[in-house]
Amino acid sequence: MPGVGAGSQGTPPRDAVPAGAGGAGGTGGSAGSGGSGGKRRTATFLAGVVGVLVVIAGAFYLTGGGGDDEARGGTKSPTPTAGTNQELPPGVKCSGDSCTGKDAENMGCSGDLVTTAETATVGTTVVEVRYSETCKAAWGRITQAAQGDEVQVSAGKAKQSGSITATGDTIAYTPMVAVKNAADAKACAILASGDQGCTE
Repeated sequence: MPGVGAGSQGTPPRDAVPAGAGGAGGTGGSAGSGGSGGKRRTATFLAGVVGVLVVIAGAFYLTGGGGDDEARGGTKSPTPTAGTNQELPPGVKCSGDSCTGKDAENMGCSGDLVTTAETATVGTTVVEVRYSETCKAAWGRITQAAQGDEVQVSAGKAKQSGSITATGDTIAYTPMVAVKNAADAKACAILASGDQGCTE
C-alpha cells in the first residue's frame, strides 16, 4: 500500500510534462506566428499610407501646384498701361489720343514741353499751332485778340475750338488734338470783325 500511495502522489503522470511542454511550445509557436503577422500588417499599413501621400501630392501638383507659381510670375510683368505711364515725365498726364479734348496746361503738356509750330496773322491777331512732342498733341492759340474772337485747331477729322468771352482778355486756347507731328495740325482765327485766316 505504501508503494501505491507513493506512485500515485509523488510521480506525475507520464504525459503531464510533455503535455505542458508541448503546450508551452505550442503557445510560443503561436506567439511567434502572431508577432510575424503583426509585422506584416504594420508594413502593409505603412505602404498604404505612403501610397496615399504620393497620390495626394500628385493631385496637388496637377490641380494647382505649378499653376500658382506661373501665375505669380505673370503678375510681376508690368502691364502695357503701367509701362506707358512710366515713359511720361513727372506731371504729364496724357499722350496722343488720351490728350484729345483736354486742356494742355491742366495735363502738363505746356511750359517747357511746348513749341510754336506755325504762325499766321489775321488783322492784328496772331494765330498759332502749339505743339508738344512729349504729349503728341497740338492746340491752337490766338493772341492780341478781342472779345468774340475765336480760334480753331484741326487734325484730320478732329477739331477743337476756343474763344474770348470776357472783356479785356486777349488770349484764347483750344483743347488739344492728338497728332503724330506738328505738321498734321492747322490753326485758324475767326474774328468778331469777320476776318479769318489760318496757318499753312
